[in-house]
Amino acid sequence: MKYYSTNKQASLVDFKEATISGQAPDKGLYFPEQLPAVEKELIDDIEKYPDEEIAFRVIRPYVAGSIPDDKLMQIVKETISFPIPLVKISDTISTLELFHGPTLAFKDVGARFMSRCLGYFVGGQNKKMTVLVATSGDTGGAVANGFYNVDGVEVVILYPSGKVSPVQEKQLTTLGKNIHALEIEGNFDDCQRMVKEAFTDEELKKRKFLTSANSINVARWLPQQFYYFLAYKQWADKSNPPVISVPSGNFGNICAGILANRSGLPVKHFIAACNVNDVVSGYLQTQQLRPRGAVATLSNAMDVGNPSNFVRILEIFHHRFPELKSMLSSYTITDEETTHTIREVYAKYNYTLDPHGAVGYLALKRYLDDHTGDKGLFLETAHPVKFPDAVEQYTGKKPELPASVQGIMNSKKISTVMKPHYESLKDYLLR
Repeated sequence: MKYYSTNKQASLVDFKEATISGQAPDKGLYFPEQLPAVEKELIDDIEKYPDEEIAFRVIRPYVAGSIPDDKLMQIVKETISFPIPLVKISDTISTLELFHGPTLAFKDVGARFMSRCLGYFVGGQNKKMTVLVATSGDTGGAVANGFYNVDGVEVVILYPSGKVSPVQEKQLTTLGKNIHALEIEGNFDDCQRMVKEAFTDEELKKRKFLTSANSINVARWLPQQFYYFLAYKQWADKSNPPVISVPSGNFGNICAGILANRSGLPVKHFIAACNVNDVVSGYLQTQQLRPRGAVATLSNAMDVGNPSNFVRILEIFHHRFPELKSMLSSYTITDEETTHTIREVYAKYNYTLDPHGAVGYLALKRYLDDHTGDKGLFLETAHPVKFPDAVEQYTGKKPELPASVQGIMNSKKISTVMKPHYESLKDYLLR
């Protein structure tokens, strides 16, 4: 498989080079030259296949030629070594729980897959790689956990000061060793801008072996297709495919779902569930994408005012707006509506949503209210314990801390506070 840049000004590369480079030299995102079709037998008999076999068959065409099949199967097994259950909430709505991994967030899948691919690629090299990543919440912890103690790899994580939850902050600031946290006095868009500038700084790239672990990286983005295939495996009514609602910030997750669908996975419709950072909702109404500064919300991992991965969605649909709009809707959910939904779902169904899941649930409910006869699922992307104050306030019950994170809450935070200026980041990387 070869990959081209969405800006069309860079040479074709293979999966290995796309993963190591992170972003194309012309500042575009790498995109597969062809969209592979999944085997019909895999779809028709999906319940008969083990999860790791499904994931292997889905990802293999994208990786072919860069990683041997036996090593790829090992990577896949380690990537999804935890449950991803589909849980029924009501007669028409289910949720796919993506928070059973080591850092209690959906990004564990992409981070584990990417870390193991990079570990394979840098093995035997005599120079260190620096993984540079911006996080609005869950990416940082997942990347830190995935790359912790990986030989030959240093990880530098930028996160917005005061704008991630206590559990999220502990997950990305307490490991030490090869994991370095930069606490940026700004918002996520500042963090992402600084990272992007680093990847276009020719002097820096000559002196440091850089790659990215954000969802702009194909090795983070592509394995997110696994969620959707595993959801369909558990979907009871195969004759009536689901509507899928995805809490959307940087749009890598929903883009992977749309890619899975274009490759042959049955999905009736996609919903981009947004908080008030809803530039895509505006685009679907006006055909104008107008990035703007991010606004802080309860669903902080979605506080993105300039979603990088949306260009990949446009690429999937060949920039044909009518075709895109027929498959994708978007709803904007406020913090007030989010908290009301947490309270209502807990009272009615005894199910505890985190703020991101609440946005996904309400967007799906609104769509289904207008499309009777359809059923759907939303992605629950983070464990409620990551947002203990909001959950306790609106359910009356404090979420229990899973054993996997109990130990880190009393660990010392180690971070470097930094102004949101690129030169400060460059100086840090070159010190």
